[in-house]
Amino acid sequence: WALHLKNITISLSGQYECSFVTYPYGTKAAKIQLIIKVEEEQYYVKEVRLNQTLEIPCFEHTASENVSNYPLKWLVSGNGRKEELVTKEPSCPAVYRNSSVLYGRIHLGLNHTLQIVPTKIMDDGRVFSCHVVYHPERVQKSSTTVRVFGK
Repeated sequence: WALHLKNITISLSGQYECSFVTYPYGTKAAKIQLIIKVEEEQYYVKEVRLNQTLEIPCFEHTASENVSNYPLKWLVSGNGRKEELVTKEPSCPAVYRNSSVLYGRIHLGLNHTLQIVPTKIMDDGRVFSCHVVYHPERVQKSSTTVRVFGK
């Protein structure tokens, strides 16, 4: 037997019990505590000077060892387009997408930090997003808008 819940909201959090009567053994029951967590996307703004190196952490306040155990990907959006920059599976090298206009200027640094070397004026206003897949239905996201300033 299984309970299928749709359109999950926080109000569905609580204890659930399944019980049924068997013959000749009597009533059997099982209980489970369901906790619904709200995951919000984190938003940041990074300012950088033109032609400098920009480092964007995947998550500002998350331990890097937690992130390294799960698949992650970096995406960039701007001018109405969204494209994948780099993907990283645990215990595998990073895979860079060479279709990107950023290809050759991006690197995955320590702790899965995205590095852009050098920054260009066309990077201004772009949004870089890190997605960590903890479970097929649980993805944590962090988005950083870049502001590039001239000298």
